[in-house]
Amino acid sequence: MEAAPRVENLFDFRRLPTDGLILTLLLLYAPFGICLMLIRIFIGIHVFLVSSALPDNFFRRVIVRAMCSVLGMIVSQSDPKQRDKNVKTYMANHVTQFDHNVLSFLAPCHTPLLEGRAGFVSWARGYMELGWIESRTRLAETLRGYNSLEGERTLLLFPEDEMTNGKVGLLKFSSWAFSINSTIQPVVLTVKRPFIAVSVVESSWLAELLWMFFIPFTIYQVRWLPSMSLMEGESEEEFAVRVQEHLAMELGIVSTHHTKSDKLEYLKRMKHVAPPETSSVSTKCVDTTITNLLEGRVEFSPEEVSASPSSYSLSNTPHAVPHNLAAAPKVPKAAPAPKTVSKMTFEKSPVDRHLSLQDRKDALYAYAKRRYIDKHGLPTESKESLDQEH
Repeated sequence: MEAAPRVENLFDFRRLPTDGLILTLLLLYAPFGICLMLIRIFIGIHVFLVSSALPDNFFRRVIVRAMCSVLGMIVSQSDPKQRDKNVKTYMANHVTQFDHNVLSFLAPCHTPLLEGRAGFVSWARGYMELGWIESRTRLAETLRGYNSLEGERTLLLFPEDEMTNGKVGLLKFSSWAFSINSTIQPVVLTVKRPFIAVSVVESSWLAELLWMFFIPFTIYQVRWLPSMSLMEGESEEEFAVRVQEHLAMELGIVSTHHTKSDKLEYLKRMKHVAPPETSSVSTKCVDTTITNLLEGRVEFSPEEVSASPSSYSLSNTPHAVPHNLAAAPKVPKAAPAPKTVSKMTFEKSPVDRHLSLQDRKDALYAYAKRRYIDKHGLPTESKESLDQEH
């Protein structure tokens, strides 16, 4: 039985390719790509204005789809007759920031805003604002009420709640999405793009849009699957698992138990792991080094620190006294050498190193004070006053 993929394998963390030849071709293409991006930004503004001005109908979807192909977003669908017009909810896998826009070109559908701020930007991106972002239960109730209205557009939901690279596996489907309607239509979405990854972890939608304008084209392929209904005695969680496995089989990938929370936890671990210097040099990529450490491909072996003269305590170096004190004439009663608490090692923690340094400074100060008192024959009262000043 094949082992389940790790959560990090479901995402792309690197935008540019690692292959030297492809990277060279990308660099040669860069001047043309920048010019193309600037032209497409200008055209994209007009596409947005046209899509906002035209009424929502079949004619508008055809025009916007054609104009978006000029922007490099090429959309195709296989056997559009498979789309069930009686279904009120579509369920699709999630690959890019613009999946909901692509599917809205093909069928009248709305995608509710699930995270981020409501306002002009979310409206301009094509999201439907219903509120209740923090509560999936209340949002599901609102969506059920929306679905019960006659003449409203079909709901488009992404039950993974997070984007993946679409190459390895699907995240676990959230059961709340399957509580809205007992009959849904699965939608298979695949995205292909030359040179670079189609989506990168923690990349903003604006950055993804600029990369889309930079690259010659991005191909979205949509495939409508037969509708699926909740069976008698089947729970919503079981229904979600059944749809997830069906979608994974159609995509040729696996169905996993990883969730969005697992991804966030992995990213948190990545940010708190400091890669050893030798591994950074060998891979020449911090991201790759961190991944190798987490996957156990590289063993972390701390370097042995040889004790330097400065790391020895003064108690073990009786002749290591300040120059001005060593040059002073001898006194009848020699002061004992200072003793410190610091160890003869280089501490790993910055706090421990600071405390060790402070101990040595205090010991050196006490040693110099005793030498000064003994040299000048000061009374005990002067010694106490010096202690108070210290």
